[in-house]
Amino acid sequence: MEAQKNMEQKKECTDEKCPKHGRLSVRGRYFEGYVEKIVGRRAVVKWERIRYNPKYERYFRTQSKVHAYIPTCINVDKGNLVKIGECRPISKITHFVVVEVVR
Repeated sequence: MEAQKNMEQKKECTDEKCPKHGRLSVRGRYFEGYVEKIVGRRAVVKWERIRYNPKYERYFRTQSKVHAYIPTCINVDKGNLVKIGECRPISKITHFVVVEVVR
């Protein structure tokens, strides 16, 4: 049954930049973050991390924000928690691709 679903999805997704059905290889770092906004087929993904400052012996929060390509077979809305993976440069500012929607 799963093979049949995969065949149906493969027919629907004709995107060359899809990591599952296309030729785009995902290698390097993976992150999970929240979609801040969507611009065309690109999402702005943001996540917080905690870093340590040795001088003041305190922890502080920092935020990271990257642009990620959204394949046609993945439905992403603003506020979703997504998993993104590093890939080759797709455009000037897009070096990540959405791999899956966590929730």
